[in-house]
Amino acid sequence: MKVAYLVNYYPKVSHTFIRREIAALEALGHEVERYAIRTSGEVLVDEADKREAARTRLIVDVGPVGGASATAAVALADPTRFAEAVQLAARLGMASDRGAARNLAYLAEACVLLGWLRAANVDHVHAHFGSNSAAVAMLCNVLGGPGYSFTVHGPDELDKPLAMSLGEKIERARFAVAISSFGRSQLMRWVGHEHWSKIHIVRCGLDADFLSSTPAPLPDVPRLVNVGRLSGQKGQLLLIEAFAGVVKVRPDAELVLVGDGELRGDIERAIARHGIQRNVRITGWASNAQVRQELSRARCMVLPSFAEGLPVVIMEALALGRPVLTTYVAGIPELVSAECGWLVPASAVEPLTAAMLEVLDTDVATLAARGAEGQRRVRAMHDAVTEAAKLGELFERYAVSQ
Repeated sequence: MKVAYLVNYYPKVSHTFIRREIAALEALGHEVERYAIRTSGEVLVDEADKREAARTRLIVDVGPVGGASATAAVALADPTRFAEAVQLAARLGMASDRGAARNLAYLAEACVLLGWLRAANVDHVHAHFGSNSAAVAMLCNVLGGPGYSFTVHGPDELDKPLAMSLGEKIERARFAVAISSFGRSQLMRWVGHEHWSKIHIVRCGLDADFLSSTPAPLPDVPRLVNVGRLSGQKGQLLLIEAFAGVVKVRPDAELVLVGDGELRGDIERAIARHGIQRNVRITGWASNAQVRQELSRARCMVLPSFAEGLPVVIMEALALGRPVLTTYVAGIPELVSAECGWLVPASAVEPLTAAMLEVLDTDVATLAARGAEGQRRVRAMHDAVTEAAKLGELFERYAVSQ
C-alpha cells in the first residue's frame, strides 16, 4: 500500500529513527511519500539526511498564496466537510496554548496536503509526534483525505495532552502508536477504554549498521560520552555539576558532549565556572559515523535526562557494546537495568557523581559483559525491520477494515 509520512520537521539531525523506519518499510515493499510541514533550519551533516531532504516535500514551500488557494479550492469543492474542519480547528485552538489562529493555519496546511495526497493516490497517512503534524493529518482526514495514524514519542506530547487534544486525535485515528509500554499507558489515560485496543507499541529501531556491528574493544581510559541535543530535558547542566565532582576524585577523567542546542552557552559557562575545560569537550552536531566513533572511544554513555520517551541513543550505545548510565524515567527502564548499565534518580547530583566514579573504577571485562547484554537486548527489542513490519501490518489491517 502507499503511505504518506507527515512530520513537522523532516529530515532533522535528531530524527534518524524516522529515516530508519521509512527505509525499513520500503524494504518490506511499502511505497512511502515524505511530507513535512517545514524545514528545521539545521545544517544536515549526514549524507542520508541530505538524500531524505531531496525526497521530502515541504508544505511551507507553497507560501501564503498557495495555502490560500488550496484552502479556497477545498472550501468550494466540499463546503460541508470544510465547515466541519473549521469547527474542529477552532475547538483545537480553544484547547491549545497556541491559539485559534495557529490551528486555522493547520487547516490551511491540511488543505495543501489533501491535494498532494489525492494526486499521489495515498492510502494512509502516518504522522510522527502527537503535536501539529497529527493535527494536520486529522484535519486532512475530516476534509475527505485518507485515514491516519500517529506515533507519540514523548515527553512533549505527554506533558501537554489536553493542550494538544491528544485524546481526540487518538479517537479519530485509525490507530495510535506508542514507543514503549510506559508511553502506551500514558495514551490510555486520555481516551475511554473502548479505544485502548487501537493503541499499539511499535518501538524505535536500529538498522543493520548498528545491529550487526562487532563492538570495538572498550578503551582502558577514563572517558565518558553524552550524546544528544544540549537542552533542559537532557540534563547536561546537571551532568557538568556532577562531573565536576568526578574530576575532584579523578583529575584525568574525560567527558565528551556530542551534540548542540539552545543550552550550549550555559553549558560552556558552567564548564568554565567549575574549571574543567581540560576535561570536557563539546563536538557540536555530528554525523552518524562520528557519533559511533565517539561512543566507541568511551567506556560508557551517560544520559541524565529529566524527561524522555525512550532515547534512540541509548539503543545505539548498547548496540555498540557500551553500557549506559541514565535515569529511570519514562520507558528507559524497559531497556536499561543493572545488567547492562546504571540507573540513577533524575535530578540527583550525588548519585550521578557516584555512578560515574563507579563506571571509571569498573574493570574493562565487567563493562564489556554489561555492554554485551545491552547489545543482546537491543537486537531482540529494537530491530528496525522487525518493528517496521509490525507497523506495516497495522497499516494494512486498519486501512482494510475502514
